[in-house]
Amino acid sequence: MALYVDSARPEEVREALGWGFVAGVTTNPHLIAQAGRPAEEVIPELCALCPGPVFYQPAAAEPRSLEEEGRRFAAISPSQIVLKIPASLENLAVLARLSPEIPCAATAVFSAAQAYLAAEAGARYIIPYVNRMTRYSGRGIALVEEIAAVLRGSGRRAEILAASLREVSEALACLAAGAHHLTLPPALIRAMAEHPLSQQAIADFARLAGRNPGTSPGGS
Repeated sequence: MALYVDSARPEEVREALGWGFVAGVTTNPHLIAQAGRPAEEVIPELCALCPGPVFYQPAAAEPRSLEEEGRRFAAISPSQIVLKIPASLENLAVLARLSPEIPCAATAVFSAAQAYLAAEAGARYIIPYVNRMTRYSGRGIALVEEIAAVLRGSGRRAEILAASLREVSEALACLAAGAHHLTLPPALIRAMAEHPLSQQAIADFARLAGRNPGTSPGGS
């Protein structure tokens, strides 16, 4: 199980990696655009910042161009780059050609059928867009459950990396439904770490420690 930060902004990635429990970085063309610099500049910088996987989604739409762009960016850091390939018949054919040489993820997955085909094509990761599916049909978490069941039955080693998550409860529900990994924006990672009762306990510890060094309030 791994947690990834969903951002292409180097300053956000640097902060998230500094927390010590973020395994890598996921990006997409929208996040690259938000970073305000070309992917040719951003991706090498992220690879230098992050010792773990860096997921890159080619911006090209036409399959041949998508494959060429994917190979070009994978060469930036072959030990780190994971290519995200949007799910469609033509793109899964590209994934099947790339996957023997380059780790690949099928992204924008909205059905267990797509996940099955992606696994057969050699995808290492399946990336369902959970919240988008919830907004479309109310079945985002059910989608994760269905993909998990199909992957178990297929015997393929593809793993679910849940994306498009907006709430802490949604992220946790994905893990309970069978997701192996999560990718979250920095703000949602921060939200997962906080709870009002934790803050109250921390304040109690600090107040009591100031009065009586070496003692602690009740509880464990």
